[in-house]
Amino acid sequence: MLLPIVLVAGLPLTFASLLKPQIECSDLASADLKRYHGTFLNATYYAEGTRNATGGVNGTLNQVGFCEVNAVISYGNNNNSLHFSTWLPDAYEDRFIAVGNGGMAGTIDVSGMLTQLNNGLGMAVAGGDAGHLAADNQNTTGYLPYLHDKEQVQAWIHDAISLFTPAAQALVKEYYAKQPNKSYYYGCSTGGAQGFALAQFHPELFDGIYAGCPGNWYSHLALSFLWNAQHAATPETALTQEELDFVTGAVLDACDEIDGVADRLIENPLACKFDINSLACQSSSNSTCLTEAKIETVEAIYAGPKRADTGAQVYPGFDFGSEIGWAMQLGNLSRDFSVPILKNLVFDDQNYNNATFNWASDVDIVDARAGRLIDSITPDLSAFKSRKGKLLTSQGWADQYNAGTWPIEHLKQVEGAMGGSVDDFYRLVMIPGGGHCGANPGYPDVPATYSFIAPLVKWVESDGVEPPTEFLSTSPPSGANRTRKLCVWPAVAKYGGGDVDDWTSYECAE
Repeated sequence: MLLPIVLVAGLPLTFASLLKPQIECSDLASADLKRYHGTFLNATYYAEGTRNATGGVNGTLNQVGFCEVNAVISYGNNNNSLHFSTWLPDAYEDRFIAVGNGGMAGTIDVSGMLTQLNNGLGMAVAGGDAGHLAADNQNTTGYLPYLHDKEQVQAWIHDAISLFTPAAQALVKEYYAKQPNKSYYYGCSTGGAQGFALAQFHPELFDGIYAGCPGNWYSHLALSFLWNAQHAATPETALTQEELDFVTGAVLDACDEIDGVADRLIENPLACKFDINSLACQSSSNSTCLTEAKIETVEAIYAGPKRADTGAQVYPGFDFGSEIGWAMQLGNLSRDFSVPILKNLVFDDQNYNNATFNWASDVDIVDARAGRLIDSITPDLSAFKSRKGKLLTSQGWADQYNAGTWPIEHLKQVEGAMGGSVDDFYRLVMIPGGGHCGANPGYPDVPATYSFIAPLVKWVESDGVEPPTEFLSTSPPSGANRTRKLCVWPAVAKYGGGDVDDWTSYECAE
């Protein structure tokens, strides 16, 4: 049984025609991938219910039989390789979808591929490792080889998906005797950055792109991790989880009901007026107050990194209500992302001391040495628009990694570069209480299961249909019987009466 498809109310999805395989799975061994610099590795057929994300037979399983083809692409001049996998379902409806990566990549997102195989849309699915292997980049000394190879760095975000997509689509054509009618992309976090890179650098490849919680200003996202960690680097300035919970509780006390519903959730944090100094105490912090040093840490994270010379914003700060998820911001994210990028890619110095980072001149160095290779922030997306591509992105207001307002700021940049509203091809959905690519554990009663691919398909494939304006979110981690309405920014869900836990009680309005 395929998973049900959750769509925008009133927009049923018209399915594409069902195509059957024209050859056996094993016949794909003879597929010619040379024109794509590809080499076939193996092909295996999995009957329905026999494959999970790790190759086993427990947990979430494939809900349709499929042929799995593994292959490798050679790229660049340094004998580099990108491994990719293509899944070809028995129930195929003439659609192809590529899945992106997370973090520093280096592995194929098989779990993401399984989700898309089971999405009920009859899609052939492909994913790759972004052109380097995680197993080769786990040196405990901090040396990451791929960050010293400009071709691998370029592949990581800018080119990872474009390197394997033509070869994967060729396998689709070989198996079903037809090129995919429509092609889609799904990615979140680093995968969201890869999605923007596709719209910017490879606009011809995909009809519809979903880019969730996008780290597309990756170099400065890494600097935001560094900024936050530096401001919480001592026992006096660091914040415990209890203190973070306390701050969020105070914020919710102040702003919960500005949207008309008392539900311990802020629909739009930008409408919240809260003064962190109201929580200040005179000496040591306790459960009802914060010391001046800790207040300054919170203020710095709200403000976001700024240049020391001009005061210009380096990256947006975090929002009211997100504090409960800041634990990773206070050290681990800087250790795992900022420091490796600075030591390997930017300064090529394994002895580099990140505490010496100059928030003026070193920002320029990061832009010159890293930004040009890993950022995808060009606001002119005319080429993608002109081929009638559609871009759907989402962002959790309580994202533990990415500042919630970054996608809003980038949308403004795109609108500025393209002369006004871009609603006809680009839509942003903000998720109240939403975490990084899913739930924030600090908001267990907030519905955190939502589908953006089915509405994206409807938008792409239905000529004349209005773009999606609202989405259904279900299944809070706590198990509560609660649904939420998600809206296309700048609209937010406004309560109109009825059951406050039912998404139909809300309307999207600015």
